[in-house]
Amino acid sequence: MGSVRWAFRCGSWTPSRSEWLFAARCVQREEKDRIGQFVFAKDAKSAMAGRLLLRKFVCERMGIPWSQIRLERSPRGKPYLVAPLQVTTSSDPSWSFNLSHQGDYAVLAAQQELQVGVDVMKTTMPGSSSVPEFFRIMTRQFTAHEWSTIQSADSEHQQLAAFYRHWTLKESFIKAIGTGLGFNLQRVEFHLSPEPLTQGSVLRQTKMHLDEEPEEEWIFEESLLGADHHVAVALGPADKAVSAPLPPPATFTLLSFGELIASASPLTEEDPAYWEGFRMKAEAPQRQRDTQISG
Repeated sequence: MGSVRWAFRCGSWTPSRSEWLFAARCVQREEKDRIGQFVFAKDAKSAMAGRLLLRKFVCERMGIPWSQIRLERSPRGKPYLVAPLQVTTSSDPSWSFNLSHQGDYAVLAAQQELQVGVDVMKTTMPGSSSVPEFFRIMTRQFTAHEWSTIQSADSEHQQLAAFYRHWTLKESFIKAIGTGLGFNLQRVEFHLSPEPLTQGSVLRQTKMHLDEEPEEEWIFEESLLGADHHVAVALGPADKAVSAPLPPPATFTLLSFGELIASASPLTEEDPAYWEGFRMKAEAPQRQRDTQISG
């Protein structure tokens, strides 16, 4: 049973003109156009990295030439492979894959023979409210047991870390089953591993209760990217029974831009105006700071 865990640090990626234009040529035209509509450069970088991660996975692990890959989104936003249709045999079990990008990272998780969902969140202070007020606003997202765990942490920062840890667990499950905003998050309750979550390790001891009943068929892998990004991978049963044991948990491999595009091939002609649009987005925060200083 194969598995893939890849991460790309788009937060520190400062693409050159040639890098950005090449990346834009290597994604589907509609995806390129969608990425070009983002207002902020950081969002455009995250989305571009996500599409490149998906195509790299399909090309390198599923053996489909880059130029033949056709990806679309379900009505709930989950990416899936349209063409060519994935041919599966007993010797080549089907893959499930999922993507998340938030904070400084884009991540991809893929697994054979299992449903997979992944979510990454950066621990950040609420922008417009205090931590207690932020928690009050989010009260309905967690159960009483989960809030007890979150608020038992010593400091506000540790409470926020526990909050985002629970959030990634819930989101990874929802993304794995393909359910959107209509899912009641209080149906799912997590009982965290007693082991501390540390950089460089992967925990699988956290357990999920669904509708107040222990759910034994789902496994959750938790890890940290850097000191402040929680990542959760949900692994659950597919339509058919799993015929192979689950491999040991794998840490996320951090890819360079060169590794990200190692198998890429252009799908469209170069569009110089696409760089100008991105450059204007990237320079906007600096122009805003300069205006504030001069004012």
